[in-house]
Amino acid sequence: MSSATKGERITSVLHSSLLLLYAARALRGFGDGFAAIVLPVYLSAIGFDATQIGFVAAAALLGTAAFTLTIGFIAPRYNLRSLLVAGAILMVITGLAFPTVEQIGLIVAVAFVGTINPSTGDIGVLIPLEHAMLSQGVADRERTRAFAHYSLTGGLSMAAGALAAAAPDFLVGAGLGRLGALKAMFYAYAVLGIASAAIYHRLPRTHLEQHPTAAPLKTSRSIVYKLAALFSLDAFAGGFIVQSLLALWLFERFQISLSAASVFFFWSSLLSAFSYPLAVRIAKRIGLVNTMVFTHTPSSICLILAAVSPNLYGALGLLLLRSALSQMDVPTRSSYVMAVVTPPERPAAASVTAVPRSLASSLSPPLAGMLLSTTFLGLPLILCGTLKIFYDVVLLFSFRHIKPPEETVE
Repeated sequence: MSSATKGERITSVLHSSLLLLYAARALRGFGDGFAAIVLPVYLSAIGFDATQIGFVAAAALLGTAAFTLTIGFIAPRYNLRSLLVAGAILMVITGLAFPTVEQIGLIVAVAFVGTINPSTGDIGVLIPLEHAMLSQGVADRERTRAFAHYSLTGGLSMAAGALAAAAPDFLVGAGLGRLGALKAMFYAYAVLGIASAAIYHRLPRTHLEQHPTAAPLKTSRSIVYKLAALFSLDAFAGGFIVQSLLALWLFERFQISLSAASVFFFWSSLLSAFSYPLAVRIAKRIGLVNTMVFTHTPSSICLILAAVSPNLYGALGLLLLRSALSQMDVPTRSSYVMAVVTPPERPAAASVTAVPRSLASSLSPPLAGMLLSTTFLGLPLILCGTLKIFYDVVLLFSFRHIKPPEETVE
């Protein structure tokens, strides 16, 4: 086989792997989109209050952190495809387990071990694995674009999933009981896990085997730990308004219906999704770190204003504007982390920067749940926005001089 033919075959395999990763991301995003909205409604239906719902969200994020940390450090020694399939199987188990238990202790346990993401953000046991595979074979100049496509796929599928969260209302109209309709959504989540496992199984059995003895983190340890610390601050702030709790805030503050909430979160996710490719264009002009900061700060201001908005439409408008800006840091952040570490360190770097996010974000939902039980329901939103602005300022001054390879080329 000639070198040209061999190169074409490798390129074809890499392209197919990207498409498979995008497809799996779409299925998982669809499930996350409706699960995050249905979760607080289901928990309320079986008798949980806002504080208990906050603890369930915290358990989900804390469990995600534990599993993500483990996965990130064993990934260099194991087949990534097998780990991805195992994560999808865990998704199936989660969807089957949630509707079968109602006691607070069991619900918290399922949330901890399971894969349901109450934030619909870029966290989860499968994220570091997908990021590592996505980075393989992608040139520096194309890496941010690849992550933007990945994020766009997830965002669009989450938007569709959010719209699907209205399905229980239609099922009730068709004669199914309210609780049964909500449980059916978790079974649908399990089906999506089966489909994801089938897609992951088609991925090649390679990646990182050429570095079996590489230290998880070595040359890039200092910068990764600094980023992890900052990302944890951002995540702690975001934990005050994970999507499940933001939905609960809308339910309690304005008494909107599940169908109305699903439409709002559809448009919110859609705006976030289309901001990803725009982030690539902005990053090419002003850089990755600047893009993260100068789009993130205005979104936090919108969140603070939404908290004090006197009417539903004003609050929804500000939240939608926030959605159009707040997620531009997702592909740029992922790309930046992958850019400033060596290839063998990428799975560990993705894990080390993701795990503190999950740990930190798991601390704030119980606090947010308690605050949602007070007379001023908007306090979690104000705390989130204020802390995120502080994070943006520190990130800018700490990393504005550390450039990825594509920004240092003359």
